Amino acid sequence: MASISNALSLKHGLSLWCPQSTPSVNRISQPCSISSTNFRRRSFSVSASSFANENREFVIVGGGNAAGYAARTFVEHGMADGKLCIVSKEAYAPYERPALTKGYLFPHDKKPARLPGFHTCVGSGGERQTPDWYKEKGIEMLHEDPVSDIDIEKQTLKTSSGKLLKFGSLIIATGCTASRFPDKIGGNLSGVHYVRDVADANSLISSLEKAKKVVVVGGGYIGMEVAAAAVAWKVDTTIIFPEEHLMTRLFTPSLAQKYEQLYQDFGVKFVKGASISNLEAGSDGHVVGVKLANGSIIEADTVVVGIGAKPAVGPFESVGLNNTVGGIQVDGLFRTSIPGIFAIGDVAAFPLKIYDRTTRVEHVDHARRSAQHCVKSLLTAHTDTYDYLPYFYSRVFEYEGSPRKVWWQFFGDNVGETVEIGNFDPKVATFWIDSGKLKGVLLESGSPEEFQLLPKIARSQPFVDKAKLEKASSVEEALEIVQSSLKVEAAV
Repeated sequence: MASISNALSLKHGLSLWCPQSTPSVNRISQPCSISSTNFRRRSFSVSASSFANENREFVIVGGGNAAGYAARTFVEHGMADGKLCIVSKEAYAPYERPALTKGYLFPHDKKPARLPGFHTCVGSGGERQTPDWYKEKGIEMLHEDPVSDIDIEKQTLKTSSGKLLKFGSLIIATGCTASRFPDKIGGNLSGVHYVRDVADANSLISSLEKAKKVVVVGGGYIGMEVAAAAVAWKVDTTIIFPEEHLMTRLFTPSLAQKYEQLYQDFGVKFVKGASISNLEAGSDGHVVGVKLANGSIIEADTVVVGIGAKPAVGPFESVGLNNTVGGIQVDGLFRTSIPGIFAIGDVAAFPLKIYDRTTRVEHVDHARRSAQHCVKSLLTAHTDTYDYLPYFYSRVFEYEGSPRKVWWQFFGDNVGETVEIGNFDPKVATFWIDSGKLKGVLLESGSPEEFQLLPKIARSQPFVDKAKLEKASSVEEALEIVQSSLKVEAAV
């Protein structure tokens, strides 16, 4: 459940392939243009007892990762008790969303993840923030009551139940919604699933319990992770996507081939370069197959659609959107163009300082870091511009009894030429080199020390000897070559 968006390209139609809504990692768009002037913190004094009325000092809209980490940061600064309200469409306190396409989907006999086990902030080694934690910290939680409207001038939110909330400062942390197939081609049939929240995952598990043939649509993160989980259920699994190989936004063809072979070893089938015409329904309205543009039908009793996501802007369009990458435009402190209103996480279009471009990042690491940076900036004299290093990872086949576990991490930018080292036994590394500088690195099955080296490499962007790197006989030797380049530059 991760991607980086530098341009937004979403198409719909009857003869359709609904593509990823978040294209290539390396496309450049214009830098953020929000002025740093005319910003002020809008607030008013609110006591704990005033939760009986409509006034709130701080309001967070959204109940995902970003909201949970923002709440923790408010608590750390002593500004939560009686001051903070979180408004969420979800029924649960914020949780670590990546679990939904990983451990949460494991079969019941393979120790699946369940709440309260993965409430924020356990994913980063922090305290587990259960519903009782929010009560103890004096944080008001409004569940299953999403915001339906905002009056910017009156600093007032209206929820779907009709509740009015006046805010001093507002943080929009609404995340993304799954891109869906239109109803007219079967996107809402029984047995068709999209995974964004616990209810979605529970519905999919109910289908997997009785499934015989699963089709996963999409060759990105969701597709790879859900297909790996389906393998644990011992069901016939097929992945369909329009590209020539898995994870085209990040993987090179050579790297993708290695992962595809591993999936095939687990029994997963691939249908590549395929366009989908529609989803077929049986007489009872349940999905029975996926019809391709060439007229062939792939039988299925369960279909999981993972074709990207769209920023959940909702009623906040008036705050100011970025029409290139999507989402709400912010500056390096996550301030929108409206004083006192901020946006964080997946929904924020922010300046990516290290590469001098504006982007959106749909990833838990950015959700955590942007939340912490925003709240710290809001509550203190902290004025450092957010300096994020793109980071993505995936962990699959980690269920109990799996013969091979997969865990890769990527840091940096996938631009330039590539050098691939290793035979995937289990390690393999890919290095991206542009104008002699190492821009990005992906490592599969690294040691803790090797994984810790990756962000240092990607942020430093050292000059490397490509010819020497290509001659490395192992991943370990390749990393030593790159690390020595870091030391040389540090000594200069």
